[in-house]
Amino acid sequence: MKKFAVLIDADNSSHRHIEPILEEIAKYGIASIKRIYGDWSIEALLSWRDKLLPNAITPVQQFAYVTQKDATDMRLVIDAMDILYAGDLDGFCIVSSDSDFTPLASRIRESGLLVYGFGRQSTVKSFVNACDKFIYVENLLSENENKISIISDSPYNVNSDKVKVDRKVVISQVNSIDTGNTEIDIPTLNLIYKAIKDNSDDEGWASLAVVGNYINNVRPDFDTRTYGRAKLSGLLKKLVKFECKIEDSHMLVRKFNFPVFIEVVRTTVVKMINENGIDEDWVNLSALIEQIKSQVIHHTVLAHLSEHEIEQKILVIDPKYISFNNDKSLVSIAA
Repeated sequence: MKKFAVLIDADNSSHRHIEPILEEIAKYGIASIKRIYGDWSIEALLSWRDKLLPNAITPVQQFAYVTQKDATDMRLVIDAMDILYAGDLDGFCIVSSDSDFTPLASRIRESGLLVYGFGRQSTVKSFVNACDKFIYVENLLSENENKISIISDSPYNVNSDKVKVDRKVVISQVNSIDTGNTEIDIPTLNLIYKAIKDNSDDEGWASLAVVGNYINNVRPDFDTRTYGRAKLSGLLKKLVKFECKIEDSHMLVRKFNFPVFIEVVRTTVVKMINENGIDEDWVNLSALIEQIKSQVIHHTVLAHLSEHEIEQKILVIDPKYISFNNDKSLVSIAA
C-alpha cells in the first residue's frame, strides 16, 4: 500500500472532520505521518486537543510572530519539503481550505508524488486543481453531521443573547440545505459525455473505469457523492441519459439514444390505444413498459434496459412528446 504524509492546517480545518478524513485516506494507503500545525496556546484550537491522541496525530507548535501573518502555513510547507526530500513516501494529504498551499501541491506533484487535498467546497479552484484528487469534506459526512458542522462553523458567538436569534436563523437555513442530491451541473455532464466519446468503441461503449480515470484527471474535485451517489455507475444510471452493461466482468457505459427511445414509446402508445378502441386515449404505464420490454428483439436501444430503467426513462421524456395523468399511472400522446 502507498504511504502518505498527512499534514493538517488547524487554522483552516475543523476537528469534526478528522475521523472521516482519516477513513477516506485509508482507502488510498497508509497515513505514515500525521501532523497538525497551529498555535496551541490560543483558545480557538482547544477543540482539536481531544482529537489528537485518539487519532495518533502529532501537534506541531507554531507561534504567530506577527498579527495577521500566518506562520503556521510556512512551518507546514517547510516540513513538507523536508519529508519530500527524505524520499520515503508515495504522496501527501494536505488538509486545508487555504489556497496558499497551491504552490506546495504543484511542487510535490513535480517530484512525481501524489497529492490529495481535503477541504470545504468553498476552497479556491487553484488549490483544488493543483492536487491529483481533491475531496470535499462535506461529502464525507452524513446529512445530519453536515448540518451540525455548518451551524458550528458559522461565525456566530452562541454565548451572546443577540446571536441566539441569529443561530435559530442559521439552523432554519441549514435545514433547507440539500446535502446529497444536487442536480448535476452542465459542465460536469458535458465532461462525462466527452469522457465516453473519447474512449468509446465503434458502438459507443466505453469502459466505466477508463471514463472515471479520465474525469478525475480533468477534474480533481469530481466526486459522485456530491451528486448523491456512492459510485459512478449509480450516478450514470440516475441521470438516465446513459446506459450500462456488464461484459467479461467489466462495466461498460455509453450515451443513451433518447430520440430512438422516444419514438419507440410513442409508437407503442399509439398501437396500444388503437388496440384498446377509438374512445380510449390513455394506456396504463405498467402495461406500456411490458409492451416495450417485449420489443427488445426489434430495438437494440432496449437491449440492456430493465423494466425499472425503462420506467425511469419514460418518466423523464419531455411533455411535448407524451403526457401523463396526475399520478403518472397513465400515458398518452401529447396533444
